[in-house]
Amino acid sequence: MDLRVAQNCPQCGAAVVLTETARLMTCSFCGTKNYLQSSGPFRYTLPMGQQRPPITSLLAPYVRFKGTIFLVTSRGIEHRVIDTTQAANPVPGLPPSLGVRPQAMQLLRIDQEGEARYLPQTLKASVILEKATAISNLTAQAGKDLYHRAYIGESLSYIYLPLVAKQEALFDGVTDSRLIGFEEVAGYPLLGKAFAQDWRVRFLATLCPQCGAGLDGAGDCQVMTCANCQTAWAFGPEGLSGVDWLLHPGDAATPLYLPFWKIAAHIPVLSIDSFADFVERTNQPFLPRPGWGERAMSFWIPGVKLRPKIFLQAGRQATLGQWQFKPVAGRVVPNLFPVTLPASEARQAVKLILAAATASPRRVFPYLPQVQLADVVMQLVYLPFIDKGHDWVQPETGVSIAKNILQWGRSL
Repeated sequence: MDLRVAQNCPQCGAAVVLTETARLMTCSFCGTKNYLQSSGPFRYTLPMGQQRPPITSLLAPYVRFKGTIFLVTSRGIEHRVIDTTQAANPVPGLPPSLGVRPQAMQLLRIDQEGEARYLPQTLKASVILEKATAISNLTAQAGKDLYHRAYIGESLSYIYLPLVAKQEALFDGVTDSRLIGFEEVAGYPLLGKAFAQDWRVRFLATLCPQCGAGLDGAGDCQVMTCANCQTAWAFGPEGLSGVDWLLHPGDAATPLYLPFWKIAAHIPVLSIDSFADFVERTNQPFLPRPGWGERAMSFWIPGVKLRPKIFLQAGRQATLGQWQFKPVAGRVVPNLFPVTLPASEARQAVKLILAAATASPRRVFPYLPQVQLADVVMQLVYLPFIDKGHDWVQPETGVSIAKNILQWGRSL
């Protein structure tokens, strides 16, 4: 379930409610559209209870992770969808998790106004993700039966729990329930620190860097397009960056185009340079066709968040059927589905698609820890899909994605 975040429009001050995955804010009052940029994960706080504290409140950090954990082991590919919040500071008395409160309440984005103090995050996010993996019964030992681990479609943020000091004890600032007495936390630093400037969220205008026209995109998109100069732009820590994009044309009645990240690369440890090398190394039940030896190997990663099994199936089928695609220069057409999986996570998924596509795991799995991509070239390619009732189907490869799963992925 997506979190709901209260945000004021930087132009007119109107109240806007965003989802956790939103990177684009459109104000329904003044109509301005802004991209939300941060140097790290977004930071939110649970709202204080009705009884405001008489003194400065203290905020305790929790790491919020929502996404899919994949493990490639000697047993095959395992995966779980994880949605968890874990305390990131060891002060006694803190609830180990925020439970359902982040989903049930409307969060507030932290800002530098006020005198709130923040307990430092002393537990690394990686440690908390390891704990989440163990809780989900996804356990494997590196060097023995674990060949690869990846976090795909992840949403990582920090949520702060307000604490109030009164009556010689710490109280939950939301429920006003007593957590722990001062004598029990003696020796733990409770002064906290002030708001850090690199936590600040910046609002950037969504204007095309090339021609200055307004860019188009949904609230949860990672890539925006310009219909004026036919360019595409991805969100990043330094602002908007150009995306090399293509489109495999359908007919005039094509109802939907879904994005895939095409990652062309060599894999030296497996001696994979061409598509023919890939077919032979992964022991596919068909022979390479003429010309495949000159066709550079590329992995096709869904550019949308999907359920783990469907994500692997779609990437596998598109990768095996890549010889049928004939993309041309990208152009803005109706029914382009938003890119919700960024290029950085698509690159992390290459080993997963390699593992999912092989017909002989013993010939590939043991080499995954040593797999490094060389001469990488990334492109965004939109593929046409046709309506088959409850499913969207890609005609050339047979990739099938249920309509409800496609929409479900937008809340992942």
